[in-house]
Order: sequence, then structure tokens, then C-alpha cells
Amino acid sequence: MIFEPTAIPGVLVIEVEAHRDARGYFARTFCVEEFRRQGIAFETVQCNVSFNRMKGTLRGLHYQAAPAGEPKLVRCTRGRLFDVAVDLRPESPAYCNWTALEMSAEAPNALFIPEGCAHGFITLEDDTEIFYQMGSLYTPDLARGVRWNDPAFAIGWPMQPSVISERDAGYPDYRPLASHVGSS
Repeated sequence: MIFEPTAIPGVLVIEVEAHRDARGYFARTFCVEEFRRQGIAFETVQCNVSFNRMKGTLRGLHYQAAPAGEPKLVRCTRGRLFDVAVDLRPESPAYCNWTALEMSAEAPNALFIPEGCAHGFITLEDDTEIFYQMGSLYTPDLARGVRWNDPAFAIGWPMQPSVISERDAGYPDYRPLASHVGSS
């Protein structure tokens, strides 16, 4: 596995090293020891799948509040999507900044998102599936979200959503700390 940093500290693109032959390929997509060598204490405690029937389905921006922050490793297992992480850690030099990765089943890469970051995606094809490895258990009372098109983040989504839940569309704007607005 190849760990590539993004503009947000701790958010990493994980490129797999596929061993290809006439049958297709084989690749290791997670190894706790390789993560530890990168200084990442991440162990999977829960796995989730999100299946999305229609192109233009937007989910997010979701996060979980402390003390049950949700680090996650996200991979597209079917279809294609635009995956986004937003840094909500006030102490971070990338506070309120975002990064994105286009993911597909054909390119077996993943995005590691540490706790303290919100996550969302929009599907770029019908019948898109996302597989999540979670580093903490889901705690409903600590589930939070911010609006997908919040001007505090100015995310460059590749399209307008055609499907979005009432909950996700109704999340409030984030209120960044004034001393960090506009910094990066």
C-alpha cells in the first residue's frame, strides 16, 4: 500500500499495489501493521456499506462528536463517486478546508479520514456502492452533520445533487472560529 498525504493533515489517499495476471488482480486493501508504520492507530471495529441507486445521490456531510470520533477508511466497490473530507479540527492548519478524491471500483484506492473531519460524497454513476471500515462504533447520540453546500467550506462539488435526504439537506451551517476563517 502507498500512503499519499492530502492538503488536510491526517487525510490520506491509500493506493493499493495490485498484483495483476490473466485472472484480474489481487491487492491488500488494509493492514494494521502498515497503518502503524505510518503512525496511524486504526483498527476496524465496524464495517458499513452504502448502496446508492441513482447518479447524483449526495450523502453528508457527516461526523461524530467526541469522545466517539469516527476515523474511517472509505473505498468504492461499485460505480464511481466524488468523496469529500472537511477538516473540523480548530487546532488544524487546514481548519474548514476540504479535500476530495474521485473513486471508482476500477481504481481500488481508498481515502482515510481521521476523527474530527466531516465526510460526504456524491455518486457519479447509478448503482454506486461504498464500503466503510470504521475505527469506532456508531453512537447515535453523537452523530452530527453540516450542510453539504455550506459557504464556510465552498466545496467544489462536480454536480448538483438530484437525491438528498431531508436530514442531510437540513443540516445547519457550520460556525467556524473567527480566528481561523480564511486560513489554510
